[in-house]
Amino acid sequence: LITWWRQAHTHRNMAQSRSLLLSVAVNALLVGVLLYSVAFAGKTENLQAGLKAACSRATMTPFQNKVNSYLWKHSSAEVRKATAQAFLKNPDMVPDMGKRKLMNNLVLAAIAPTVLSTLGPYAYYFYPPQTGGGGGAVGALDKLGNPITAAQWFESHKKNARDLVQGIKGDPTYLIVNEENTFNSYGLNAVCTHLGCVVPWDAGENKFKCPCHGSQYAPDGHVIRGPAPRPLALAHVADVEGKIQLAPWTETDFRTGEKPWWV
Repeated sequence: LITWWRQAHTHRNMAQSRSLLLSVAVNALLVGVLLYSVAFAGKTENLQAGLKAACSRATMTPFQNKVNSYLWKHSSAEVRKATAQAFLKNPDMVPDMGKRKLMNNLVLAAIAPTVLSTLGPYAYYFYPPQTGGGGGAVGALDKLGNPITAAQWFESHKKNARDLVQGIKGDPTYLIVNEENTFNSYGLNAVCTHLGCVVPWDAGENKFKCPCHGSQYAPDGHVIRGPAPRPLALAHVADVEGKIQLAPWTETDFRTGEKPWWV
C-alpha cells in the first residue's frame, strides 16, 4: 500500500513540477519582453537615441541606405513636406509614440492575469504541505477505495501494528493498534512535513523514516531528526458500529502543547 501511495505521489509531483516550471519559464519570458518594452516607452530619450543611430548613414548597411533613398525619392511631395515640417517643429519627435504606449498597455493587460495566476501555484510548490485538517469525520478506505471495518483490520493487524489507509482528504494515514489489540485514539498522517513524501514505518527501529531526505519521527509522530520542521499531523480514530472513522484533530497537539499546525 505504501509503495502504491509513494508511486502515485511521485508521479503527481513530477507532472506538477514540469507544468509549473514550463509555465514559469514562459511567463518569465513574457514579463521580460514587457518590461523591456515598457522601459523604452517610458524613456523617450532612449528611443530617440536609437532612432537617430538607426537613421545614421554611418550605422546603416548599403541595402538600408538604398531602401531609404528609394522610399524618399518615390514618396509624394506632400508626404515629404509634411515629414520635414513635423521634424522641424519637433526634432526629438518619436513617431507613433501614442501607439507604442497603447500597445504596451494592451500587452500588460493581456499578460497580467497569467502572471498573477502563476504566483499561487509557484508559492504552493515551495511551501510545506498543509494536510490533515478541516472537514468532518470520514470512513477509512483501503487502496482500492473500499471501506475498512474493524473486524477486517484486526484479522491481519495485531498489537503495535501501524499500517496505512486512505484518510481525511485522501491522505495516507497510519492506524495504530494498541497493546490491548484496540485502536489507538489517534492516527498519524503519513505525509512528511518537509517536502511531502510518504513516510514508512520501520518496525525494527521503532520509528518512521522518510526515504527522501532522511527525516525521522518517533512512534507518536514527533520529529526526532530533521530536516522535517514539524510533527506528523494527527487525526482522531474511532470504531463506530464496526466501521473505522477518522475525524480532524483540532485541539492542542499533546506532543508540542501548541495549536496544531495543520488547522
